[in-house]
Amino acid sequence: MRLSAASAGIAIALSTSLAAWAQAPAPTDSPPPDPPPTTPDASATPADPPPDSAPASDPPPADKPVAGDAAKAPPPPDKPREPAPEQSTFSKVMSGFSYGSYGRVVGASDFRGRPGRDTDFVAFGSRLDETNYVELELRREDYWEKTKSFTRIVTTLAMENPIFHYSGNFDATIAVRNMFIEERDLGVKRLSVWAGSRMYRGDDIYLLNFWPLDNLNTLGGGARYAFDEKGWTSLAIHAGVNRPTGLFYYQTSERTAPLNAFGAQTVEILNRQRTIGSLKLSHIFPVGEKGGIKGVLYSEVHGLSAGQREVDPEVFEDLPAENGIVVGAQLGAFTGSRDTHLNLFFRYARGLAAYGEWGTPTRLALDRTSGEASEIRAAFGGNFEAGPFGLMAGGYFRSFRNGSVSLDVEDFDEGCLIVRPHLFFGEWGGLSLEGSFQAQQRGALTAPAPTDGGLTGAPTGFASGTMWRFGVIPFLSPAGRGDFVRPHIRLIYVVSVRDDGAKALYPKDDVFGIRDVDHFLGFGAEWWFNSSSYGW
Repeated sequence: MRLSAASAGIAIALSTSLAAWAQAPAPTDSPPPDPPPTTPDASATPADPPPDSAPASDPPPADKPVAGDAAKAPPPPDKPREPAPEQSTFSKVMSGFSYGSYGRVVGASDFRGRPGRDTDFVAFGSRLDETNYVELELRREDYWEKTKSFTRIVTTLAMENPIFHYSGNFDATIAVRNMFIEERDLGVKRLSVWAGSRMYRGDDIYLLNFWPLDNLNTLGGGARYAFDEKGWTSLAIHAGVNRPTGLFYYQTSERTAPLNAFGAQTVEILNRQRTIGSLKLSHIFPVGEKGGIKGVLYSEVHGLSAGQREVDPEVFEDLPAENGIVVGAQLGAFTGSRDTHLNLFFRYARGLAAYGEWGTPTRLALDRTSGEASEIRAAFGGNFEAGPFGLMAGGYFRSFRNGSVSLDVEDFDEGCLIVRPHLFFGEWGGLSLEGSFQAQQRGALTAPAPTDGGLTGAPTGFASGTMWRFGVIPFLSPAGRGDFVRPHIRLIYVVSVRDDGAKALYPKDDVFGIRDVDHFLGFGAEWWFNSSSYGW
């Protein structure tokens, strides 16, 4: 779409925003604050997000009028006018507009005249060389005196490449990532209810921009109940719908107009939307004054109705109903000091759910469903800080099988391990080093290169590839030291070294399929503050 209209909307949002830049986000598993808690939920990225944990929401600005009491008619002339009740300090603090954002911007070269490019070939690799992305959030929060409840209305606009200063035109890729309203404590204390369109996430692995357990983009509604005042035990439920593009979900065709009218009209032959529900139980066991152990049980159910699509003019094909399920768990520990934490994740998906919320099933079973498809994920992410040193680490293993019985190129196992140590120079900046290893194996046999005589040998096994990456990142940190403190201004250098198997994963004439080594050098910036996009 054209950027001009969107730019006007952004300008209006920014001009009315009243929030200041926030300090570092809270650790991934910090105990929730004393009531009334804000209840943001993730878990974003890249969708793209901030750290292993949702950043803690900043308190809304003070001295805002209370929204809730309608204007009252003046008293009769023979009755003295009563003074208006004074607004409580609490209600003033909890009402007003806030602005938040997440963003990353980078300009880089590959030393060979081409732009720097993300070299990851697994689904979730290092985020150092990811493309430009920004989220702009405008939020309205109110405390209503009449009902002693809270509401927040959140709208988040996201943009990614291309950007004007690179391409020279105003075209941009824009999406609305959040557009929902949430209420808290209306009728039932510690109960939150929301409806709308939102990112619905838990904890992530920051280095991989990856939410291993729960990461949904949904149009629907949900509720969350905290069983205690500190919110250490909670139950969240949600249901929503989506309809990805593609002939598996949606198809139109031209038909003659009714009543012998001139021309043709477009008819929806197939239009079936996916329904997704989720259930999440969380509990924190306090340890010491600030630490704790966090446990999460999580599940999803996916459903898709039967339908028909047109394969030839006036020839139709029946599409059977689909369903799927996800079960998973998370175990975490945190100290409550300097974002030190460790999270372990496990997730198993079956059927339609194995393809993700937007995936289109392919290579189906004999009954033409995805019922035999499966995905297994195991992952970890953590952070440790002491003195001027910090260490972030993460990794995952993922195994996917599609609906067909036999192995094929769409079946794969993959994984990535990554570490990033930091050395802080006082409070103003520091130096990071990053090392990672990624590997992938496909369910297709290797095809050995032909000899000089044009002959090829027998396949030696399944196609697989590996790659090592090393990075050096000096950075400035105006907000002070800390692995999860932002904003950052960086110089980024990354070298990627791939084997022949990794090069074979790219199509013909792609430079990544030709080169053994690739370089990435550029300037970058990253920030996040006061965002509701992460955590629920």
